[in-house]
Amino acid sequence: MDFDKEVDARGLNCPLPILRAKKALAEMQPGQVLHVLATDPGSSKDFAAFARQTGNELVSQADLPDKAFEFFLRRK
Repeated sequence: MDFDKEVDARGLNCPLPILRAKKALAEMQPGQVLHVLATDPGSSKDFAAFARQTGNELVSQADLPDKAFEFFLRRK
């Protein structure tokens, strides 16, 4: 998937992956896509809740083989 900006939050625990994503999204234009990589086991639930609360779209999420998680968020 094409994206406009990437945040590598691997190795960071909650709430840092969400905070980094929030900061990155604030710098982006509506419709742009943010790619996030995280290793925090709770990040799947965290990013789903973050998208619901902020109105940004969680386009997709996936579990990667190296115990990481990948998220694509579209800026509202």
